[in-house]
Amino acid sequence: MQLYSNILGTGKPFVILHGFLGMSDNWKTLGAKFSEQEFQVHLVDQRNHGRSFHSDAFNYDLLVDDLKAYCDAKQLKNIVLLGHSMGGKTAMLFATKYPEYVSQLLVADISPRFYPVHHDTILEGLSSLDFSEIKTRGEADKALGRYITDFGTRQFLLKNLYWVEKGQLGLRMNLDVLKVEVEEVGEALPAYAKFEGETLFLRGDKSEYISPNDESLIKKHFPKAQIVTIKNAGHWLHAENPDDFYSAVIQFIS
Repeated sequence: MQLYSNILGTGKPFVILHGFLGMSDNWKTLGAKFSEQEFQVHLVDQRNHGRSFHSDAFNYDLLVDDLKAYCDAKQLKNIVLLGHSMGGKTAMLFATKYPEYVSQLLVADISPRFYPVHHDTILEGLSSLDFSEIKTRGEADKALGRYITDFGTRQFLLKNLYWVEKGQLGLRMNLDVLKVEVEEVGEALPAYAKFEGETLFLRGDKSEYISPNDESLIKKHFPKAQIVTIKNAGHWLHAENPDDFYSAVIQFIS
């Protein structure tokens, strides 16, 4: 089974991986901008997310295998690889396992360390959506609002809504499996994993996902890593400050 992707433009291959409960659509606007700079941008849905296949099995080794199979099927070599959050963890592990595929690695707002589970409320909120009762996006937003007060977070999650058939809404992600396997999302990069290529870590100045304490760990796994802070941005730095994010990425990959 092959991962679903949206491919934009022509040129050097540039693969982008979304975060947990996200999808390739989250990156459409930035992806289009990157494609204008002579990159062929591959916006990929990881397994159990977006339009990609559903599976009971879910961990970073499998996500990396999926990505390798995708690159092989599309004959992609020397890729620029960018991952956000969970996608950043996939990208890190992929680069350490298959360095010959990756010319440059970019990791958005995640470190190689272990993270405890912190998506409980979001998963509870999504699980509470009763699509026998909910018939509009507005009703789904209102129901989710009982669990998640932040409007931006709700909008991000509700991108997963789609019409299963006429009059019947559903969620694209495989929520049942993601709830069971949520602990996998916080897994640390293996201690021995190392990538010697050019690497850029981007962190939001309002986010706590990459702390000053993480810098030595990042350098241990990625000796050539640079760390850039995006101002006025939290964990969804590419959505909160897309202009500065775009500039930092282009400066690095050019």
